[in-house]
Amino acid sequence: MIPAPFQNSAALLALFFNATIWGLSWWPLRYLAERGLHGLWATAIVFLIGSLGLALIWRSAVTRLLQDRSMWVLALAAGLTNACFNWGLTAGEVLRVVLLFYLMPVWTMLLARWLLGEPITAGASLRALLAIAGAATVLWEPGAGVPWPTSLGDWLGVIGGASFAWLNVQLRGLGETPASARALSMSVGSAVVPAVVGGVLALVGMISLPPLSSPAWLPGSAVLAVILLVANAALQYGAPRLPTRVTAIVMLTEVPVAALSSVLIGGETLRPQVLVGGALIVISSLAAALSMRSRGTSD
Repeated sequence: MIPAPFQNSAALLALFFNATIWGLSWWPLRYLAERGLHGLWATAIVFLIGSLGLALIWRSAVTRLLQDRSMWVLALAAGLTNACFNWGLTAGEVLRVVLLFYLMPVWTMLLARWLLGEPITAGASLRALLAIAGAATVLWEPGAGVPWPTSLGDWLGVIGGASFAWLNVQLRGLGETPASARALSMSVGSAVVPAVVGGVLALVGMISLPPLSSPAWLPGSAVLAVILLVANAALQYGAPRLPTRVTAIVMLTEVPVAALSSVLIGGETLRPQVLVGGALIVISSLAAALSMRSRGTSD
């Protein structure tokens, strides 16, 4: 047992660890890609290993997953999120993908209105406009006209962020569902959806199948699966022990971690416009986090 005075500190450290791992996740994904394992296959394999582990620990969650249709909707949202985000990290510039992924205030506002009937407030509209301005700044190129996603990585970042917003909206509506069922559902979806998308792309010749004859990627996949399981456990430990707004703010640590690591390890360049646009997007997400009530809703 952790003494009560230190529980908040331990929870914060757990969340920082989770955000740091996701901010660095592009590195092992590119390592695996260099060994012939496409980001979609890497995501499917890593989460398959994780799903098997969770199923062994939480048998009751398996029954809930098989019987509850809402768990499969949650699985689809999580699967699309991880498929797009992880593929984007190997296909585009790390920081651009991460920043476009964090356009969540825009998508969350629209999806919460559509799916949950939540009103669109002045505060939510202002945060959405700020995020859109940030995205336009990130995407702007001299002489290119209207700022718009131009690469596969850009589009995957945008779609991944929209999927993550959908995932968050789904989680709001499943607040009474056991955490074990939600965790298993998201893990299974993050294995199945990338596998299906990868299978379709392989059939049309856009990507290759995993190189089974030379599985140099297998040890790395196993290590990454264990690391992500530990990171998920850290999130499960830290998030319930802190206010929702604190959790959301701490998770933004992923952005500077991704930025610094992409420069120091990946050799990318931080252009001024990306820094300015990124600052606007982060401020928008930070404002959304600060607006949250303790129950996890926004103004």
